[in-house]
Amino acid sequence: MSQQDVYDLLKKYKDKWFNARDIAKLLDASFNTVVGNLKRLRKAGIVLFKRAYQVVEPAGRRIVYLYRFKK
Repeated sequence: MSQQDVYDLLKKYKDKWFNARDIAKLLDASFNTVVGNLKRLRKAGIVLFKRAYQVVEPAGRRIVYLYRFKK
C-alpha cells in the first residue's frame, strides 16, 4: 500500500471527507500504514485536512483528522 493508493482513493471520492480508519477499511490496509502515508501527503500539501470531533470506539469522543482530495 502506497501514498498513491491513498491519493487515488481520495481522488475517486473528491467531495467526501474521510478519517484514517475509514481509508484503511476501504483499502483493506493497516491503520498505521495509512496514517504514515497521509502524514506525508499532508506535509507535501497534496490533500486537504481538518480537525473534527468524532466518536472513536472504544475511546469515546476524540479529535481526529479528516482528509479530502485537494482540487
